[in-house]
This record gives sequence, C-alpha cells and structure tokens, in this order.
Amino acid sequence: MPRRHMHMAGADGAALGAALRELRTRLGVPDAFPAEVLAEAERAAGAPRLPDEDATDLPLFTIDPPGSVDLDQAMHLAKRSGGGYRVHYAIADVAAFVIPGGALDGEAHRRVTTLYFPDGRVPLHPQVLSEGAASLLPDRTRPALLWRLDLDSDGRVQATDVHRALVRSRARLDYDGVQKAIDTGTAEPALALLKDIGTLREALEAERGGISLNVPEQEVVGQNGSYRLAYRAPLPADGWNAQISLMTGMAAADLMLAAGTGILRTLPAAPDGAVGRLRRAAQALRIDWPHHVPYAALVRSLDPRVPAHAAFLQECTALLRGAGYTVFTGGERPEHAVHAAVAAPYTHCTAPLRRLVDRYAGELCVAAVAGAAPPAWAVEALAGLPHEMREGSRLANSVERECVDLVEAALLKDRVGETFDATVIDVEERDPQAGTVHLEDPAVVGRVESPAGPLPLGDRIRVRLTRADPGTAKILFAPA
Repeated sequence: MPRRHMHMAGADGAALGAALRELRTRLGVPDAFPAEVLAEAERAAGAPRLPDEDATDLPLFTIDPPGSVDLDQAMHLAKRSGGGYRVHYAIADVAAFVIPGGALDGEAHRRVTTLYFPDGRVPLHPQVLSEGAASLLPDRTRPALLWRLDLDSDGRVQATDVHRALVRSRARLDYDGVQKAIDTGTAEPALALLKDIGTLREALEAERGGISLNVPEQEVVGQNGSYRLAYRAPLPADGWNAQISLMTGMAAADLMLAAGTGILRTLPAAPDGAVGRLRRAAQALRIDWPHHVPYAALVRSLDPRVPAHAAFLQECTALLRGAGYTVFTGGERPEHAVHAAVAAPYTHCTAPLRRLVDRYAGELCVAAVAGAAPPAWAVEALAGLPHEMREGSRLANSVERECVDLVEAALLKDRVGETFDATVIDVEERDPQAGTVHLEDPAVVGRVESPAGPLPLGDRIRVRLTRADPGTAKILFAPA
C-alpha cells in the first residue's frame, strides 16, 4: 500500500507540466503505444470473444472516483429469500480482447500496471479498450467475469461462482454521492445494502484480525491555473466498497488453492521490532494503546480526521511493506499463503484493466469453478508474474512518491523562508535529527532536518521552509 495518495483536478500549469514530462523521461515511463499494439486493440475492440450467457438484466452499478472511465468492477446487491445476501460482482473480461502472445499481450507485460500522474494516466491497455470497449461503462453491453457470492446473515461467504457473461451497468456512481444517498436514506435498495454488507464484512475482518488502514488521501486541487493541497479522509463508503473487492479476492484465493494452481498476494507478519516502533510512535503521539489491545483493534478505533491519528495511520503503512506474489502449481499448497493484513489467503483479481496479474487470476478462477484445466497460456505465464509485478509496482510507487514531491515543490517554490505550523509524524531511527512533518495548511507532508538536536515525535512545532525546488522534486523544512 502506498504511503500517500494523490488526486489532481483542474488545468495544468505549463511549468508543472514540463516538470512532469521530465519525470516521465527520468523514470523510463512507457510512452505511446506502438502502432501494432494500437491496431490489434482496435481489432479486438470490434470483435471481442463474447460469452453465451446474457446477464444484462442485472441492474449493476459502479462506484469510482468522479470522472473515472476505466471501470473494472460493477456490482448488484440483494437479500436472499432464505436469509443472508447475494452479491453479484462483474469484473471486466480483459482476456476477451487480448490474444495470448500477441502484440497487445506483450505490451501489457511490459507496462504491468496503469501509472497515475497529476496531469493524466499512462494506461496498461490502449484507451480504446481500457476506457472504451472493455470498460464497464453505463448503458453498454460488455463481456465480464461475473462473480456470485452468497453470504449468510453474518456476511460469511457460503457459496462462490464465477463464469463469463454479458453484463450491462445501469449507473456510474461516486463515493461522495453514494455516502450522501445512504446517509439520507435516498439510496436504492441495492445500493443501501452496501452499508449492511460492508459493515458485516468489516466485523468479520476484525474477528479474524485483519487490518484496513483509513489513511488520509493527499489531494492536489486546481482551478484556473492555481492550486491548493488538501487532505481527504476516506468515507465509510470507501471502506464498504473496498470490502466487496476484498471479499472477492479472498474467494478467488480459496478457489485457486482448492484447484491447486494459482497466484496469491502475500504479506509476511510484521517483525516484533516494527510493532515495538509503532508503540513508541503511539506514545509520542499521545495515543492510548493498552498492552492488552491488539494492534488491529487499535487501528480500527482511530479517526483519520484527527491529526495525531492520521499521523499514526501513516506510520502503520510501514507494516504493509514486503508484500509480494506467491505462485503455486501441481496441487501443492504454498508454505506462505496468507496476507498478514487480510489475515487470510487473498489475491488480486478485481482490476484487470489496470493491473496485469488480475487477468491471470480471473482466468484460473473461471477454470476452477468449471472443473476444467486452466488454459496453458495462463499457467505458463505464472512463474514470471511475481518478478514482473514487483518491478511494475516499484515503478508505480516511484511515480506516486515523486509526483507528490514534485507538486509540493511547485506549489511552495515561492514560499521559501516562510514558517508553518506542523506536527512531527516520523523520526528516523538511525538519525533522530531527521524525519517527516505534517502541515495542515497547506496540506503538505515533507522532510525536516534539525541541526540543533533530536526531533520531538508527535509534537506540534513551527517549521521554516528551506527548500522547494521543482527541479529536484523535493521540499525541506527546518525547525523555526
């Protein structure tokens, strides 16, 4: 999980745009799609492999950030007549468009994941697919992998099915609108169930010791050529929606483990030293953490709108580092099959338009449910996927981190020498005179260096901006 998230709205300034183009070049970000890839994508968009089943009568809806057009998932929620719930979750069927071994497939393996910049995205697949023929846009008939998850009254999965079908989304919703509709009681019955099911799944997550970090998002908001930074605390609807995806990923992992072939998203348990460091951070931030309270329970009690809690949640993301992918074949259950933050086996399978591995996981699950052998092309690619995903994720994390740094530097370049109120949210273990500060206004998270002595973790201090150079994409503060 990245430490910080960024969204940018509004027009781009010329200087910032130039700096972002330079960043793309320096990081080796893929440029335009080759002609043969675009040609193959156009052909595929006009003649995808279509399934026999027609499920377009399901009134599916999508929930994404405003303006999103690369829509991987659509859902429909209902109560079951005998009690419990039924979740239909449609996932874009990218394999319906991509020929294994073709130019489009090869380019996807080169790109691995969609990259997000403040001024646009670098997609995994050509836009004719990712924002067109393969996207689950409203009022368009699309091929999909249609999951059906039957839950009991406590939200536990009792039965799982996934197969190919034609689907048709009815509405494109966003998080703010969903939250408002549910809070005011104006949500349609299927949407209103998102809270019910999401809340039940959150309780099950707590029961098994899983963790969802509600880390505040750092946003860059632009209008008429001027910009401001802001924090966005995740809404409850964000978490409920995430629980549907998480549940599907857990169900997919179970299917692959039962079939004996698959790829899991795994994360080892955090070492004792890392948890001990978090306890020291909690103490410095004046967060009460009794010894009998598990880490996961503490995290769920925090409010990301409270600055000290937000700072601690940022620190908690350190425990999520080290995630990777584990492949298994031949019916052998892998030695390490659990994702520590999920507290269960889990896989990535719900975002194939934006992440390479999801296409393969989905294909293996369809075969597992059908009782069929998985296609050779999917099995043959498994061995290389962990390395490909690791390198692609590394680039995506670098893009995110450096974009945030660059935008902060661009917005503050004329304010060097000014002082700000800040909270020290991190102090380096090897160098307690260096760390990170969290400014509330503007909404900046930046490095601080204190030549006079150790930094006071958790304290509010005044800091002076000593450097803001968009050319180096860095900002630096010192205690005032």
